[in-house]
Amino acid sequence: MKSLRIIYMGTPAFALGPLKHIHNSPHKIVSVITTPDRKSGRGKQLTPSPVKSFSEEVGLPVLQPTNLKDIDFLSHLEVLKPDVIVVVAFRMLPKEVWSIPLYGTFNLHASLLPQYRGAAPIHWAIINEEKETGVTTFFIDEKIDTGKIILQKKITIHEKETTGSLSNKLEEIGRHLVLETLNAIASEVVMTKPQPEKEHLQAAPKLTRDNTQINWNQSGRSIERLVRGLQPTPCAWTLLTNKEKTVRCKIITVEFHQGPKNDEIGKISIKNKQLFVQVSDGEIHVTRLQLPNKKSLSDSELVNGYAFDNDAKFEN
Repeated sequence: MKSLRIIYMGTPAFALGPLKHIHNSPHKIVSVITTPDRKSGRGKQLTPSPVKSFSEEVGLPVLQPTNLKDIDFLSHLEVLKPDVIVVVAFRMLPKEVWSIPLYGTFNLHASLLPQYRGAAPIHWAIINEEKETGVTTFFIDEKIDTGKIILQKKITIHEKETTGSLSNKLEEIGRHLVLETLNAIASEVVMTKPQPEKEHLQAAPKLTRDNTQINWNQSGRSIERLVRGLQPTPCAWTLLTNKEKTVRCKIITVEFHQGPKNDEIGKISIKNKQLFVQVSDGEIHVTRLQLPNKKSLSDSELVNGYAFDNDAKFEN
């Protein structure tokens, strides 16, 4: 098996596992491509991506292009003479980039393609109550997440799974799948298959302000899944109206209790220092939430220092 020259492209923590696995393998990473540093935190200081931080720690060369079609950037990639480009949680690549390597460019996607093509496959698998998901390696082509499948591995989604816990599991199996894919390419035994045609495909669109807002008219289980699917980030949100003032707050964790509808949907009630919200088929116990410009609190902590009036409610 030959040692491959690899350009690695990734940004968030999910991309760290495969990067570390390749770094410790016989293959050679000739460059790491990640996003430019971004301002974050209260001080709005420039912060490197997790991939950049690790790469600099171990001495891997890092590039942070703002334009993937820049002539100088493309020329630099060609000079590196990569055998393969590996992409994990990066941005869409132009053909000028993914067509450079000798053996092509492949992506690790956190779903069982063709299901959940798009930017947020882990979140939507939980929100839509899937029983299983997985990871897929596939060769990149002109369209988004449509290329020929190389390898796949399935995993069960447990009942109380969050995007955080599921992401950790998928990163673990994903890093092994990436190296298995590279070894197959290096040994010239890689096998591919077209993505199957299916009548009903679930999408994984980018998370926005609109699709992360809680609709209290939905069933309690749907709301509970939305909260789990958006935890730990970006978090579900809602509008809280209290004492004739409306603010936007994040709902961090909840529990659903099935039962009759005894009050107006969205109405807040406090019972034994616990915060409950009326929904159509029972109550949502909001166990942790975050008010604007405050740290997240348990409902009992919030109730101790925040007064709710009798008309307090969460709005759609």
